[in-house]
Amino acid sequence: NLLALDDALQELARLDPQQSRIVELRYFGGLSIEETATVVGVSPATVKREWTMAKHWLNQQIAKQ
Repeated sequence: NLLALDDALQELARLDPQQSRIVELRYFGGLSIEETATVVGVSPATVKREWTMAKHWLNQQIAKQ
């Protein structure tokens, strides 16, 4: 399952680097929405939206494998 996640994250990074960065910061870095927004330079609302979309996309990609 980790291999599927890694493949999906690489594909996400190719398609949407910002969403990929948000996943890295939130999931692997443990940053809050507000902390992630500061690092990425966007609003917390944007981070919430991108985080939700990225999680959904990743789940779909992993389910395909």
